[in-house]
Amino acid sequence: MNRELDDLAEGLKAALEVLAPGGRLVVISFHSLEDRLVKQFMRREAKGAPLPRDLPIRAADIDVSINLIGKAIMPSAAETAVNPRARSAVLRIAEKRP
Repeated sequence: MNRELDDLAEGLKAALEVLAPGGRLVVISFHSLEDRLVKQFMRREAKGAPLPRDLPIRAADIDVSINLIGKAIMPSAAETAVNPRARSAVLRIAEKRP
């Protein structure tokens, strides 16, 4: 079809590459498939590379590229009363590590 999800994935990677250390990546998604992709991308980047379970390494030594800032933010009841189209919006925030 339109490759929208592929474009979103590429856009997230590109945004993270050009984001300055300490900069914040803020994404608003309006569809569940988009939000799932954004959520998985942010979790994967915040977790770092997968390592063997029995490898003796501290969590502080794992190189991760971002920190997640809070939980997903949904519109309030007041916001959806004023703007019904906002009800499906999900805001996610991540900060690039130095």
